[in-house]
Amino acid sequence: MDKRRTWRAQEELVVARWNTATERHRVAQLNIANHATTPNEESDEKALKAEAEAARAELDAVRRQVARLKVEFNSGKRY
Repeated sequence: MDKRRTWRAQEELVVARWNTATERHRVAQLNIANHATTPNEESDEKALKAEAEAARAELDAVRRQVARLKVEFNSGKRY
């Protein structure tokens, strides 16, 4: 029973990370779209693209973690 509680806590953390990463990525894409309609400076564009790339990397990391959890579940190592 203790393992299940630990697993559930891990899954809740993954869900929280997923929600944060998707929101961060959505905001970064929105900022890039807004910047495209009203360009200010080139440095702003580079910073926005760097932030969007970082958000995408975080989203990919969470996807890999979800994939690992699915493999553990499907192989019978969880629950």
